[in-house]
Amino acid sequence: MGNILWIASYPKSGNTWVRSFIQNYLSNQRSDINDMHRQSIDEIKSFRYQPYLSADQATTDLDLTTICAIRPNVHADIAAAAQGTVFVKSHNFQGQYENYPLHNWSVSSGAIYVVRNPLDVAVSLSHYFDYTIDDAISYMADDMAGTPNEPENVPQIITSWSLNVSSWTQEPGNNLLVLRYEDLLKNPKKYFRKVESLLGLKKDPKRLTKAIHASSFKNLKQQEQQSGFVEKHENAGAFFRSGTANQWQKVLSKEQVERLVNDHREQMERFKYIPPGY
Repeated sequence: MGNILWIASYPKSGNTWVRSFIQNYLSNQRSDINDMHRQSIDEIKSFRYQPYLSADQATTDLDLTTICAIRPNVHADIAAAAQGTVFVKSHNFQGQYENYPLHNWSVSSGAIYVVRNPLDVAVSLSHYFDYTIDDAISYMADDMAGTPNEPENVPQIITSWSLNVSSWTQEPGNNLLVLRYEDLLKNPKKYFRKVESLLGLKKDPKRLTKAIHASSFKNLKQQEQQSGFVEKHENAGAFFRSGTANQWQKVLSKEQVERLVNDHREQMERFKYIPPGY
């Protein structure tokens, strides 16, 4: 067993919130959001892939298959460089591309996967990427959805919301903890305690409460307003915008809700996300 613990999710589903909780819990103090990448590594950073390229190559010169062939080596490097458990962020679906695994399980110890109501994800995506709601809904239904090959970041293979969720949650094993975003909102002590337990830490109610408060949406938003957030997308007005559940009720039309339910019914039923009447 390896030492990478994946913090995985479809985009805009609570990945950063969980990583912030872990950062604050382990430091036992209110931590700077712009130091989060030191505690929870982003495996898509192109500099991690550069050692496997010739001197005159950049990752933007590579096709997706070549990048995916390098990926397991990058994960092995991350694991080897770490002292103990290392938390690695992922929006990739759990699977393979051209027979290359997107997550190197030979150097991994497990994963936390966060799932969020796709009706709210559509609203968040539209604000974050400056999409229309309809474009966000189309993106979420695209089995080939991903991110581009950029100078700073190699591509992610996200797939559709349904494929991403099912790929991480339908097969047992891999020491996996699945959390619903809405449960974290409703009962943070109960569900963040599950994170504490997965990390192999003893029950510490005071430390747990302190970390929950330090990683609250209010605190994270306040930090971003004061000093910015390095992980914010260039098209986003803010990374931490609302953070609530059921915002879709004031934003989505009946037709848009129907599109999302029709696109994702099976996984929405599994996680009790289908609204009455649909």
